[in-house]
Amino acid sequence: MMRGLIAGLSLAAAPAEACRLALVLAIDVSSSVDATEDALQRQGLAAALVAPEVQAAFFASPDPVALYVFEWSGRYNQVALSDWRMIETPGDLDAVAAAVSSSIRSHNDFPTAMGYALGHAAGVLEAGPSCLFQTIDMAGDGINNEGFGPIDAYNAFPLGDVTVNGLVVNAADFEGEVNLIPFYTNEVIRGPGAFVEVANSFADYETAMRRKLVRELGVIGLSGWPVMTNRSPS
Repeated sequence: MMRGLIAGLSLAAAPAEACRLALVLAIDVSSSVDATEDALQRQGLAAALVAPEVQAAFFASPDPVALYVFEWSGRYNQVALSDWRMIETPGDLDAVAAAVSSSIRSHNDFPTAMGYALGHAAGVLEAGPSCLFQTIDMAGDGINNEGFGPIDAYNAFPLGDVTVNGLVVNAADFEGEVNLIPFYTNEVIRGPGAFVEVANSFADYETAMRRKLVRELGVIGLSGWPVMTNRSPS
């Protein structure tokens, strides 16, 4: 709690234009995601990034957000779709959205190694820009089914001060994976204010991503919870 208070005070005292949040978006391209579903999530993420309410959330503070996007599946299958970029103007969001929209799926035949994806995200954050807060957004349509899981990842990697949110695509075809919310709630999300957003199908991916981004991009106040301020994008 004391660490959270100190972080909040640091934010309050931070100079304008300091990076307020390092945000890593991780999308699932494991074998349970078919080509049509992958196109829906890829284009849905791209569209969500440039939606008016999402842009407003990115620019709700003079302090920018650093953004990184990668896809993941098996143990050693993590590929960047957009490298670290400081989001300072709408043009920056356009560039990330274009990179995601034009990206080509790297793999389609590997299982769901979420613990390895979290370990990869930890390395990405460690090598990324210095920001006041760090968040990983794990999106997927299945439970971990290869290698160590999220709980083991949290014990093994430097993720103690990182918030992990989840975007559940609650439409898996496999028995036992119809309702993924308990798995994400109990094993995936962690940190102050962490939450699970739900897409009821891949067709709902864009709408769910919009809601999630608006919620997690709120300016972090002294309490450690998001609060929104007004700033027009330049």
